[in-house]
Amino acid sequence: MSNTEVRRHELTPGQVAERAGITVSALHFYEREGLVTSVRTSGNQRRYHRDVLRRLAFVRVSQRVGIALADIRAALATLPDGRTPTKADWARLSRGWRDHLDAQIDQLQRLRDGLDGCIGCGCLSLRTCTLNNPDDLLARTGPGPRRLLSESASEADAVVKEARAARLSP
Repeated sequence: MSNTEVRRHELTPGQVAERAGITVSALHFYEREGLVTSVRTSGNQRRYHRDVLRRLAFVRVSQRVGIALADIRAALATLPDGRTPTKADWARLSRGWRDHLDAQIDQLQRLRDGLDGCIGCGCLSLRTCTLNNPDDLLARTGPGPRRLLSESASEADAVVKEARAARLSP
């Protein structure tokens, strides 16, 4: 079946929802958000091209790994109009999120490895906070769990190391 023939075979919202594993209301939401498009029949009923299934799979997987809808929309906007995206098109999109996913992996590993100890929240309720966050020094780096937020973890670790070094020096 040619690309043109595949695009000509249109699916109803119910068919798309069933195949994509989503509800029809979710499909309509994705359409309102500009992530997918439909055409209208002469009776004003929505119809979707089959390639919408791949777009929906991409949206759902991207959401599952924490990509924001705005970023997903921007990525999908780079896909070509008038033809079904190729494997190379999808590979290009996914390469663009590699750094984001690596940062998320780092953050999840920090969460897994440090959740039972000090997370740098400033609570001062753990007995070991005097060792892990002396005098609540991590408050200087900002609010929240400083050691678990990947964007602040390096800074938080440096502040505590500096404080320890200062305490140990004569």
